[in-house]
Amino acid sequence: MRMLRYVVADVFTDTALQGNQLAVFTDARDLDPLTMQALAKEMAFSETVFVLPPRSDDADVRIRIFTPVNELPFAGHPTLGTAFVLGGPLQKMILRIETDSGVVPVELQREGAAIRFGWMDQPIPKWETFERADELVAMLGLERSGLPVELYHLGPTHVYVELESAEQVAALVPNFEGLLGVTDAGVNTFAREGANWKTRMFAAGDGVPEDPATGSAAGPLAIISPAMAASPSERRSRSRRGSRSAGLRSSTAVVEGEGDRIDRVRVGGSAVLVARGEFRIP
Repeated sequence: MRMLRYVVADVFTDTALQGNQLAVFTDARDLDPLTMQALAKEMAFSETVFVLPPRSDDADVRIRIFTPVNELPFAGHPTLGTAFVLGGPLQKMILRIETDSGVVPVELQREGAAIRFGWMDQPIPKWETFERADELVAMLGLERSGLPVELYHLGPTHVYVELESAEQVAALVPNFEGLLGVTDAGVNTFAREGANWKTRMFAAGDGVPEDPATGSAAGPLAIISPAMAASPSERRSRSRRGSRSAGLRSSTAVVEGEGDRIDRVRVGGSAVLVARGEFRIP
């Protein structure tokens, strides 16, 4: 009988029982991928992490990330949450986490022994125009997107649709079956909300109709942000690259670079450890 210990963290929040839930199996050396997938389905969180020894000399640990139905090469809230779970036992200020999209450093900020905040360096995305924008917008129950709809690649893929207001974002009732027919990417809807953004992300293709807080989607939003600040008549021509930061309700994204060059994408947030448990399986 194998005893598989796990920790549950609430990520992108500093308050227990809020944010985005994550299970981290802290020693997955004896697990095969089919068992990992079965455990992720059993946990029924948007993502579950399995910690393994690193393959890269540049990493402290390696993780595999599973939704209830598939494996992801990278995801933000699992990477950040894992750093909070392992940062205490490993006593690291910077934890280098190997994912299938590369090694992601997470800088941990502490108050005494407690970890209060983490900054992760995300893969720098590539992006392109999303060719089925009209169909996608229709499946969201909308008439148009304020900005051109674009598809971003950083391991997972995300497509972005701008709405007129935070209230419109909150009121969305997507046609999930229709969305699956248009794209298997995460569909991100967003609008300005004062100094921050209101966002919702739908990922029916990953078995997650709606994700409470999506770290991998935050970086591209910071790349998009200058276009959002422009007037509607200027949006299609204004550069959206360079150095900038932007706040979401649950996280902060920072893009560093000069001119059109992007050198670094960082996403920061907090997490709270809320439970521990174990599975006993043959």
